[in-house]
Amino acid sequence: MKYICQCCGEEKEDWPAIAYSAPYPYFNLSDEEAANSELSADLCIIRYSDETCYFIRAVLVQEVNENCQDLEYGVWVSLSEKSYNEYVENYHNEEFESGFFGWLSNNLPDYSFEEPIPTDVIVNNKIGRPFVYPHESHNHPFVNDFYIGISKEEAEKRIDFVLNQ
Repeated sequence: MKYICQCCGEEKEDWPAIAYSAPYPYFNLSDEEAANSELSADLCIIRYSDETCYFIRAVLVQEVNENCQDLEYGVWVSLSEKSYNEYVENYHNEEFESGFFGWLSNNLPDYSFEEPIPTDVIVNNKIGRPFVYPHESHNHPFVNDFYIGISKEEAEKRIDFVLNQ
C-alpha cells in the first residue's frame, strides 16, 4: 500500500512486519508434545512431560534511525501461568490494561540468542496486541539496538532475509 508520508512528504510503501507463526520452542516439539499442545493466532500452550509453558503473541517495534518508518516484529513472549490466565480472561475486554513480565520467545534475524531476553509486556486492549519492551539492563546486542535504533539498510536487510527464506 503506497501513501504520502506525513513525516517527510515522500511516497512510501509500508514495510511488512517480521512475524512468527509460533514461539520458537513450538517448532522443536516432538509429535507427542505437539499433540498435547495448543496454538492459535494469539495464544500458545506447550505441555511438556515435566512442565507447561504459556505464550502470547505481541508486537515489538524497532526504531529505524533517520527514517520515517519503524520495523515491526510479530513476536511471541512467554508469561507465567498467572499472567497468561489474566490475559486470557480479559482477552475480549476492551477496557483491560495491564503489564506483565515475559521472555522473548523468537530468534530474530542477525542475532544469536543463547538465552531468552527479559521483557515488559504492555497490554492495552483498545489498541490491539500487546507491545513488548526488552529490559534495557539486559546485556545483549538486540537490546542495545532496540534502544539506539538501527539503520534503514539494516531494517531492509532483515525484511529481505525473512521474505526470501
